[in-house]
Amino acid sequence: MLVDELMRAEGLLLQEQDEDARDLLLRLAEDAEEYVDRNCVTSEHVQWFCFPTIFERLCYRRVEGDPRELRDVGEPLDRLYADLALADVRVGEYDHAIESLKRAVRWNPMDCGYRLDLADLFLISGNVNECLGLAYSVFDRASDVRHLARAFVVFANWFQQTGNEAACAAALRAARRLDVRDGSLQAALDQAQDTKHDPNTLSDDEARDILNAEGLPEGANAEVAICLLMCATDVAASGDRYLATELTVRARDLVGEPAAMALLQLIREEDKNVE
Repeated sequence: MLVDELMRAEGLLLQEQDEDARDLLLRLAEDAEEYVDRNCVTSEHVQWFCFPTIFERLCYRRVEGDPRELRDVGEPLDRLYADLALADVRVGEYDHAIESLKRAVRWNPMDCGYRLDLADLFLISGNVNECLGLAYSVFDRASDVRHLARAFVVFANWFQQTGNEAACAAALRAARRLDVRDGSLQAALDQAQDTKHDPNTLSDDEARDILNAEGLPEGANAEVAICLLMCATDVAASGDRYLATELTVRARDLVGEPAAMALLQLIREEDKNVE
């Protein structure tokens, strides 16, 4: 029922009937939360921002199975609130859009896309600390290189606002190095082309030094590579060797081949010990 109604609301959004879509989504959100309050045990003491990293979630899932007791409720709810946030933005309700995205993050802390959308809204509204905290959290949660690139773009936008053009160029260079197709990244790279601090001509070493001085990682950390390799191992066991190879290559590109091989060997040894 909820999924059917969500599809109807998304159809209204596609037709740019934003007010009608928002009214429907608000009603669905109210009904869904009432259902959860009646039927599901939740902890109001857990803050929306304080969720475990994807590495911890994956380890727990591999050992204990899927830990999300509200899987059938939670997955549509994150989509519901993400759609509601989009409708909020279209009708100019930015404060409500922020609250909607907070709830999307609560119901799906694994999806860094919601975190980055929320970071963008915080930056627009001037809430810099929340914006930078969310963007930084992506570095130890992302399982998709595209999210890492977007996180660098968020920092680049912040550096641009503060007039730190060198750090802006370094962040864009780090995003460019991840070699992903992203419209916002390409637009930022085009805008900075042929300027004093051109990320297209900045060397990787220069970008690394600048970002280290700003307290940012120059690239993805080992935790992300571990996630990719763990997924690759499971995918290979299911018979999808093409996807397993793609995930392994991504991990290698993030941390280098020697480190990726060492991490893969550790994962295999851990699997043997579990067996």
